[in-house]
Amino acid sequence: MSSIVKWFTENLSNISPLAVVFIISMIPILELRGGLLAASLLKIPIMKAIPICILGNIIPIPFILLFINQIFKFMKEKNILRGFVEKLENRAMRKSDNIQKYEFVGLLLFVGIPLPGTGGWTGSLIASLLKIDIKKSSIAIFCGLIMATVIMSIVSYGLLGALVN
Repeated sequence: MSSIVKWFTENLSNISPLAVVFIISMIPILELRGGLLAASLLKIPIMKAIPICILGNIIPIPFILLFINQIFKFMKEKNILRGFVEKLENRAMRKSDNIQKYEFVGLLLFVGIPLPGTGGWTGSLIASLLKIDIKKSSIAIFCGLIMATVIMSIVSYGLLGALVN
């Protein structure tokens, strides 16, 4: 992930560093984790980076929760990228066991623990596919983003070393 973030920070140098961090935070796979890593590489103070990364990561979430099922249904009916949509659905559902079993806590931990293939985008997709209540899933995802923010701030800004010393 760091090489992707580095590419973005180097190739989007014609826009402000804050905008780069915001854009990276909106991109699936990179999300908030990549945004905080980019902010650290761009020497953006952590207190400026955190709200930008959270906002960038959270903007797509309501659209996924509200509309992805209808979009996927339309795409499959019209045979528009049917294979791609089915692949996304299958990949998301393979990761859904704990979310299905524990719902709120499972979704919160899925979004909050920054591992490859987890995060707000995939968590929202799974919540939508499982038809989890939108209020419950929104709160779980937001809390998960806060948890991921704390973890990634420690990792990206080296706060763990500062706390130990």
